[in-house]
Amino acid sequence: MAVKVYNKLVRDKIPEIIEADGKCCKTEILSDEEYIKMIDAKLDEELAEYHEDQNIEELADLMEVIYAAAEARGYSVEELEAVRLAKVEKRGTFKEKTLLREVVE
Repeated sequence: MAVKVYNKLVRDKIPEIIEADGKCCKTEILSDEEYIKMIDAKLDEELAEYHEDQNIEELADLMEVIYAAAEARGYSVEELEAVRLAKVEKRGTFKEKTLLREVVE
């Protein structure tokens, strides 16, 4: 019987999916402090996966982890979106593809 060690944060339904596949898994519920550390590591993991695959599924995963990170720090998704929109209003978006080469003072 092979055992594969992960020690990583997973979506809530992953243990059910593993067990439905006839396998056993060990899980634990993290403390708030441990969760924030793991969610930060998950952000890095998902960003690396997006860089590798560059597909919409990886972007969606990245968004889910961003939402979880915001909530873990006490912000709602609505607050996050409000801050994003305020920055759009003040500083714009990235739609025009502008590359700032230099500033002369």
